[in-house]
Amino acid sequence: MSGAGGYDDARRSGGARIAGGHGRGGQEIGGGWEATHATGNANEVPDQPTSFDFDAESEAALAAIVKRYPPGKQASAVIPALYLVQRQMGRQTGSAWVPRVAMDLVAERLGMPPIRVYEVATFYLMFNTKRIGKVHLQVCGTTPCWLRGSDDVFRACKDAGHLKGYGDTSADGMFTLTEVECLGGCVNAPVLQVDDDYYEDLDYDRTVALLDALRRGERPQPGSAIGRQTSAPVGGALTLIDVPGE
Repeated sequence: MSGAGGYDDARRSGGARIAGGHGRGGQEIGGGWEATHATGNANEVPDQPTSFDFDAESEAALAAIVKRYPPGKQASAVIPALYLVQRQMGRQTGSAWVPRVAMDLVAERLGMPPIRVYEVATFYLMFNTKRIGKVHLQVCGTTPCWLRGSDDVFRACKDAGHLKGYGDTSADGMFTLTEVECLGGCVNAPVLQVDDDYYEDLDYDRTVALLDALRRGERPQPGSAIGRQTSAPVGGALTLIDVPGE
């Protein structure tokens, strides 16, 4: 089960959990996931590297993570280990994803069967098992964000990113666009996750400005686009604004 067939089996079980669900307009839940997640035989995924080694930064981080668990329980570190792979690939290649050869290395380092690593990597859509663009745009399409204008955020991503829709990667390899389910930032909806960062309180124009900055190589400060403090009401705090004794 540790060969290509094992990966194939893991992909089928992972993909089955969303294949039957549909969102607005008949679009599959998590629209565009096929652009970031491999289906079928891993050997058929384009651009699979033939080798992978942790760099010094990842090695140090992995050692610290494994120490959190008792002897013999290193497999518990599989999720953060895969995340280290994805971040390293982003640093080294400009595309944050988890190739199969890296999954095999994680299995070896954690002393677990490769199929167990494949199962984790293919179950969680946060792990990209296909090469993506330099910047991953993830539009939250769940009800609170939708009611607050996520369709405008989606339209801005298409226009400013030169993207056809969910699942597309721009011709210059800069952006990949997917739809995701609730990001937990509902109070500051709508939310766009850019790689690992949340950009909140967006509208069409603010999203266009954000993508223009990203294309210039800038990384604007994450958080609310209207400057609200954490999750305070729009316009500023209304309670607990007086300090006793002052």
